[in-house]
Amino acid sequence: MWPFATEADATAWQQSYREGGHQPWRLDAATIALNFTQQYLGYTNVDRVIVTQFRADEAWITVGYDSPEDASGAGHVAAVVHLVRFGTGDDAPWEVVGTEDRTLSITAPRYGSQVRSPVTVGGRISGVDESLDIQVRQLGNERPVGAVGQIPAGGIDTPWSATVPVTASCPGTMTIAVATGGHVADVERFAVTGVRC
Repeated sequence: MWPFATEADATAWQQSYREGGHQPWRLDAATIALNFTQQYLGYTNVDRVIVTQFRADEAWITVGYDSPEDASGAGHVAAVVHLVRFGTGDDAPWEVVGTEDRTLSITAPRYGSQVRSPVTVGGRISGVDESLDIQVRQLGNERPVGAVGQIPAGGIDTPWSATVPVTASCPGTMTIAVATGGHVADVERFAVTGVRC
């Protein structure tokens, strides 16, 4: 999903890194997770890494934010970003492949599925007085290629859904993101999945 559109892109970066040390941050899973959250998705208030967990060629990076309600200083969890190494070798870069979802999830469309506009997006949420914002992103576009906002939601493990018109360049890969917030921060929780068009 990010920061590479294809394995060929990752291989090209790997070659440029070997030749001149180009963009070494792509080897740091925590940096990739934060850059994905803040720069690609635009969730700028989610600005810290809370926990990192690694297993073989996979990483789970818990990202979050500070809040006046948090006296412990541990930070509020917004999402657990799942990454994998893309390619082979010790210098294989990290690639975001999704999020591990606890109280906000995207269950449709399924990860890796092929979609066309409009896209029906759905999932489950636990929370009170939530307002969901959905965006569809594609590498190479500064702005979302689809967005729908202000979807009321809440309850305990309650389903939600929305239809999102999309103007993507196909064939290609897209990232679907859903976020909720507004109680203590602009974005308090988010979830993502990847699809093809």
